[in-house]
Amino acid sequence: MLQFRRIVVCTAGLLAVIAPVYAGKLAIVIDDFGYRPQTENQVLALPSAISVAVLPNAPHAREMATKAHNNGHEVLIHLPMAPLSKQPLEKDTLRPEMSSQEIERIIREAVDDVPYAVGLNNHMGSAMTSSLFGMQKVMQALSRYNLYFLDSMTIGNSQSMRAASGTGVKVIKRKVFLDDSQKEADIRVQFTRAVELARRNGSAIAIGHPHPSTVRVLQQMVYNLPPDITLVRPSSLLNEPQVDTSTPNHTRPPDAPRNPFRGVKLCKPKQKPEPVYATRFFAVLGESISQSTLVQYFQHQWQGWNRQKPTS
Repeated sequence: MLQFRRIVVCTAGLLAVIAPVYAGKLAIVIDDFGYRPQTENQVLALPSAISVAVLPNAPHAREMATKAHNNGHEVLIHLPMAPLSKQPLEKDTLRPEMSSQEIERIIREAVDDVPYAVGLNNHMGSAMTSSLFGMQKVMQALSRYNLYFLDSMTIGNSQSMRAASGTGVKVIKRKVFLDDSQKEADIRVQFTRAVELARRNGSAIAIGHPHPSTVRVLQQMVYNLPPDITLVRPSSLLNEPQVDTSTPNHTRPPDAPRNPFRGVKLCKPKQKPEPVYATRFFAVLGESISQSTLVQYFQHQWQGWNRQKPTS
């Protein structure tokens, strides 16, 4: 009996050591920071592993980014990108047809407006992230600032990973939206789903917003995570395996330069051209040859030689 107890104790101790190694990693990012300081301050009171994404043109962007950083939270830029749906766009929304210089300017100003940012994720953006040409310009700009890209996956065929190839920009993907519905029961279901995905796949990223209902659910659930789930920052997942399930989208933006002659009808002669017969062809050819400079030179030389030749 004593031997059995020793085996149980040793096994329990071994599991305690092994469990953290195989724990699922859960990253939570709260978007749309910079507009509601009162609610956002409640998010900043949560564990520092919860990260925040700040809208660069929000009235409290710099204030909340600085406060989040000082409280130990990871800060991302939450950059507006064009959606597929027709709706008013925010200032400096990235669009696929923008030039590289314009995209570079917007990202540079966003970096200035959101201090301490280490990554960037998209606000809306289904039209932008599904454009390979557009996202290639984004990744080229991000590579200058050592920022990673968290794809909010607002569209399934996002080109972010494909566009980042060769740029050195790390791309990670959102797995769960916590609060498409703002009902607390629905948010709890989504939180539980994120935990299950982290357990099954080794890691998962969940994105939410600073709604009062979301904050209440987080206050209840982040302090009661299962022992095999660890709350982490998104940057700790940059080396986790990522699967690109997209298909190539080489469609150019609508305002991109195109072949200026594409779609132009060929001009057709008004009358049917007359046929050119062989006799006429050789007559024209012979006339052209006889009038050439070389032939006229030899003719002149021949005539001069005939005039100088003695008669018999």
